[in-house]
Amino acid sequence: MGPCALLCLVVLLITPWIGSTPVTWRNVIAGVSPDREIFLIARLPRILFGAIAGGALAVAGVLFQAILRNSLATPFTLGISTGSSFGAVVAIWLGLGTVVLGVPFVSLAAFVGAFLTILLVFFIARTRNALPTFTLLLAGVTLNFVFGALIMFIHFAANFTQGYMMTRWTMGSLDTADMNAVMRTAPFVIACLIALIWISGQFNPLAGGEEWAASRGVDVRRLKRTSYFIGSILTGAITAFTGPIGFVDLIVPHAIRLVAGPDHRILIPASFFLGSAFLVLCDTAARTIFAPTEIPVGVITALIGGPFFIVLLRRKRGELW
Repeated sequence: MGPCALLCLVVLLITPWIGSTPVTWRNVIAGVSPDREIFLIARLPRILFGAIAGGALAVAGVLFQAILRNSLATPFTLGISTGSSFGAVVAIWLGLGTVVLGVPFVSLAAFVGAFLTILLVFFIARTRNALPTFTLLLAGVTLNFVFGALIMFIHFAANFTQGYMMTRWTMGSLDTADMNAVMRTAPFVIACLIALIWISGQFNPLAGGEEWAASRGVDVRRLKRTSYFIGSILTGAITAFTGPIGFVDLIVPHAIRLVAGPDHRILIPASFFLGSAFLVLCDTAARTIFAPTEIPVGVITALIGGPFFIVLLRRKRGELW
């Protein structure tokens, strides 16, 4: 965990100074424009929110892979990200561009879409106070296809401007992040992280099966429900502001497992720090490669993370679990 935390700190200290417009620390400290405005208004909030978002998505990936005991389980697999996208697409289609309590209505609609998907998957999969893993996974995958089809239908019915906005949102980006988004999400994400670290030891017996975990004193039913809702709400809260950003929740947990092992007492905090650093670095590349034009960060995470994960998997594929 220590190297991941150190990497995250170094990334957060360096990346605010990188961009298409050079800024100097002397001008920022002295309050010289435009360096101070670029640093404090444009770059710093975006980087802080990127760190929060990357860490939250990585931790959500750890939770879903643990409770489902499936190496490919992510918020995308369970339909949460697609449900969030559906809510945002509907808001764009209806022209609901207002701001409610300082939050864009599109973001609120995206969070509502994610939350309703969480409840729908849960009640479909729930059987006699149990939460079967296989049924939960199938319900999520099915709803993923359903919401995907509804999004394509709305795309077809929308006009050109709305279609462009929908496509841009579903690519995932941090370009709208500000200190308001940081202040609204940081306390919630940090509280969830502390709670998960507190119960992280209970995930290790679960890797051996639910019966084995129960024999070791773990309340499997409560652990699965708690983890499912925490991971889902984390994903919904972040996706509401950024749009769906893939690969962070898949690459980062597996990268930590391959290097440090499957102990969740290390895996959860290490994934948070590495996920933060990974997404901030990807966003820095997204806003500088073709500056002043920006690439959606969701594109960068896939282009960078995919090959990296393949190489890592080829080298240590026998150590994944």
